[in-house]
Amino acid sequence: MASNVPAPDGIEIQEPPSPGAWGEWNPTEDSVRPVRGKHRVAKQGGGLARSSTVLGVGIIAAVGAGGIATAQDRPQVPISIPSLPGLADDDTGPDTASEGGSGTRTGILAQQAEAPDAGEILRTRILQQAEHQNEAADTQVRAEAARAAQEAAAAEAKAGREAAEKAAEKAAEEARAAAEKAAAEAAAAKAEEERIAKAAGNYSLPTSSYTITSYYGASGAMWSSGHHTGLDFAAPTGTPVKAVAGGKIISAGWSGAYGYRIVLQLPDGTEVWYCHLSSMSVTSGQVGAGDTIGRVGATGNVTGPHLHLEVRNGGSATDPLAWLRSKGLTP
Repeated sequence: MASNVPAPDGIEIQEPPSPGAWGEWNPTEDSVRPVRGKHRVAKQGGGLARSSTVLGVGIIAAVGAGGIATAQDRPQVPISIPSLPGLADDDTGPDTASEGGSGTRTGILAQQAEAPDAGEILRTRILQQAEHQNEAADTQVRAEAARAAQEAAAAEAKAGREAAEKAAEKAAEEARAAAEKAAAEAAAAKAEEERIAKAAGNYSLPTSSYTITSYYGASGAMWSSGHHTGLDFAAPTGTPVKAVAGGKIISAGWSGAYGYRIVLQLPDGTEVWYCHLSSMSVTSGQVGAGDTIGRVGATGNVTGPHLHLEVRNGGSATDPLAWLRSKGLTP
């Protein structure tokens, strides 16, 4: 406790208490006396208010009624401040909240300092979205290109198939036309062969509306050989002259005393001469029995229009009348 020492002039001076006389002073609600005037009231509660008001109230309570003392004359009052999580220490020293002062920064401020910048995060996110969009666009472009290539290939294949089908149809049509033409030609040739073969097996009189005026072997000054070598069929000029059998015409033209002459060769080699013709209808090729090959005339050494018919075998003349009768003909 403090001792009262007499002071000069009757003034009593109160000695300051010795250090540690009070112990740790911790003002509470019970020890705080009401303060007159406009002063702040100490914060009520289970904890200690961290403010200058608490410090001021403590100094006033320490002075007491016996005198005035300054804050420097009083012993220092330790005030414990609870450690609050998330508060950062001074940047110049290690973190006191960590064991051993390892220097690791903790708390909200440290986390905010170590956290990435929000703008950088937004920029990174935008770049990622743009990259994803570019990749999606590239994928779509590649898909479109692949689909276009497939469609082009399908169209080209379809066009190729259509062209091949058209070419095949055209070739088949041409082949059918050629086959039909060949068949028609073969049928015509066969018909002609049949006609000629049939005609060769038949015989016909050389002319019609005639009169026999001279026979084979007749004598007279009119023939250069002294006798007649053929059979004369007198008929008006222009009367048709026909092939006696099917054969081939091997000669047609002017022949001196015979006038205009046609030589018909039969399949067995027999030659039939048609002389003194006024005109020739067929001058070459195959003919059938009964075909008109010329007209009756009076060309060459004659006394009137008639057909001089000769039949020759191996170059020698034979009786035409006998030969015709041997073929079933009766002139």
